[in-house]
Amino acid sequence: MTNRRAVIAGGGIGGLACGLALALKGWKVEVLEQAPELAEVGAGIQISPNGMAVLDRLGVIPRIEDTLFEPEAIELRMGLSGRRVFRLPMKGYAQDRWGQRFVQIHRADLHTALLDALRAHPTARLRTNAKITGYVRERGGASVYLERADRVFGDVLIGADGVRSVIRDQMCGSDRARFTGQVAWRTVVPVDALGDDAPPPFGVIWAGRGKHAVTTRVRGGSHVNFVGIVEQDNWTEEGWSIPGSTQDALEDFGDWQPCLRAVLQASSGLFRWALFGRPTLATWCDGPVALLGDAAHPMLPSMAQGAVMALEDAVVLADALESEPDREVALKTYEARRKPRTSQMQERSLTNAHMFHRRTGLKQVATYAPMAIASRISAASIHRQQDWIYSYKT
Repeated sequence: MTNRRAVIAGGGIGGLACGLALALKGWKVEVLEQAPELAEVGAGIQISPNGMAVLDRLGVIPRIEDTLFEPEAIELRMGLSGRRVFRLPMKGYAQDRWGQRFVQIHRADLHTALLDALRAHPTARLRTNAKITGYVRERGGASVYLERADRVFGDVLIGADGVRSVIRDQMCGSDRARFTGQVAWRTVVPVDALGDDAPPPFGVIWAGRGKHAVTTRVRGGSHVNFVGIVEQDNWTEEGWSIPGSTQDALEDFGDWQPCLRAVLQASSGLFRWALFGRPTLATWCDGPVALLGDAAHPMLPSMAQGAVMALEDAVVLADALESEPDREVALKTYEARRKPRTSQMQERSLTNAHMFHRRTGLKQVATYAPMAIASRISAASIHRQQDWIYSYKT
């Protein structure tokens, strides 16, 4: 059936994945993106086995195979001393335990793969320079209004337009995004520019007092991705790509391990952004309109699950619409299936952010010593704590 029409607000990872999932089920899909063109943005992300399972369902994995990196392990280390708290095997282990690989990839490479897959589908269309001003429920569906006075109708409307979602604001009322007290640094540097000072080729969390950093490999392992998150009292600028100086970054991380200093010093482009959150919503749905991804459940990056939760949302929503002819009931079913999990992930992300930022030696020992002991006795004991995340079946 190709007479079913879906309009998706937002051409990010969640919006493209949702559009592709619906197109694969026979829907006519129009994805509306406010940017004039889709350009390379962002930095590295980690796609855990639950996310890879979604990409497998969508047929996207062959499109990213050359750009992903599968780390041997995930480690937690101290940023100042470099001392390892634990090391968890991943390459091979993740496939055996959870049925899919654990990989690292540049966000832009994943975005491009989803975009190419969507464009290759005959019933899907992406429209750029389409800024949405609001929506209206109509008989049999909903229409969005665009800034240029156009109107686009769909049997369903999916708001995948991010933490500052226009669809969310109209559905739930405008609530100001709250600064979380954390500011992030990001950069991507070629491994060849670092020589012997390259960070380990794993996924490494570097913990410290009031801050932490994460280093991963992207672009097939040819580049190091750095994200550093620092507690800060205030922040006035908003945006994903606010330029930052090497000097300021070194003030935050310059006394940490030499490999981290080397990344910052070799960077040709450091950026900063503030981490904002929104309160938990009472509902994600307004009749034939539903929210997805950050528009529904923004979270801190401390669980590396933000993009993966949007991927899961996409296929669960498509499945619900496929199995239930009443679209409003289907969207409420989607919400009921996803909300408990994403709420738990939001809470765990906040807990992890605090855990990586222990400010006293005593608190660090109390937090990290049990982890170190457990990993040395049996890494599986720590892996078991991830089963509820990585074993999730959509």
